[in-house]
Amino acid sequence: MTVATLEATPTATRTDWVALAHELGPRFAERAAAADDGDAFVAANYVDLKAHRLIAAAVPTELGGGGATQRELCDMLRALAGYCGSTALALSMHTHNVAVAAWRWRHDKTPTDGLLRRVAAEQIVLISTGGADWLKSIGTAEKVEGGFKITARKGFASGLPAGDILMTSAVYDDPQAGPTVLHFGLPVRSPGVRIDERWRAMGMRGTGSNDAVIEGAFVADAAIAGRRPQGKWHRLFHIISMIAFPIIYSVYVGVAEAARMRALRAAAGRAGDADTQLLVGEMENELASARFALADMIANAVESMPGPETTSRTFVGRTLAARGAIRAVEKAMEVAGGAAMYRAFGLERLFRDVQGARYHPLQEKPQLRLAGRVALGLDIDG
Repeated sequence: MTVATLEATPTATRTDWVALAHELGPRFAERAAAADDGDAFVAANYVDLKAHRLIAAAVPTELGGGGATQRELCDMLRALAGYCGSTALALSMHTHNVAVAAWRWRHDKTPTDGLLRRVAAEQIVLISTGGADWLKSIGTAEKVEGGFKITARKGFASGLPAGDILMTSAVYDDPQAGPTVLHFGLPVRSPGVRIDERWRAMGMRGTGSNDAVIEGAFVADAAIAGRRPQGKWHRLFHIISMIAFPIIYSVYVGVAEAARMRALRAAAGRAGDADTQLLVGEMENELASARFALADMIANAVESMPGPETTSRTFVGRTLAARGAIRAVEKAMEVAGGAAMYRAFGLERLFRDVQGARYHPLQEKPQLRLAGRVALGLDIDG
């Protein structure tokens, strides 16, 4: 099948990533309903993303990439989400991996430049399994000659149909150190890796967030990028929290903003009605709370350094942004009235898509406990 794409513009001449998102967005919007109705991955949109090098937006210019800043990445994904939430969310999962690798290369002198150069030169897509893994990780690593044999099922792997490398982990029962999480990149097309196409979800149906099933895949000792005690906070996770979650939650704020615009169009003929005015005011407040929380998350990523206080601030923002975005879309449904029930109107899909904001780490109850422990000066691993 031939996929039509827009004419690509070289990255060197494009620095306005939001403008590029709005240029591509209408094409994505045209495809969104079909992907949602058919539980189909937004494959055609990835062709466009690669053609315009959004895959390499977060790679530093020194390494051949677009050099987008944290704010630019967030604003770009927020804009894309208004056209197709699934495309924006799947891209955010790749983008945050790249942004974390870029931050570590620049600030910690971590040798991630090889991976970043590949993203820039080859437009490879990185697949995050962190939502399912988080601090404990899932899956086992068995020591064998020269490396490890990995067995695991990694769910919620957004963008997997277009993926090239799983950025993943597994647990090794180290005889000396005890349960140890090993971090590594594993090519999606490695022997022993297969995709279980089981993504049939309420919302974000076009993300292709299938399961990556790893059945005895080999990972060499030299490919192990990091080790940490299982279930404990580690500097790597403070970096991930600081950088990744503003990027991810920009998508949900963008979904809520799109819902607001649809609701206002539906209510235009009732602008003089007092009850409509109150509902719109409630919607505005909820969306403002999500925007304020997101702005603080972005400022935190730009201004702070990784650590428990920074992580807690990030996740306070994540809870508030999720809550505000979800409630804003709920209010948008009320503002629109009966029109919101029609799938063709588009609010119904946005309502389903925004529900995904509930499920990324840290979910609200663990986040509250983390915030309390940090505020009380307690060990966050307690």
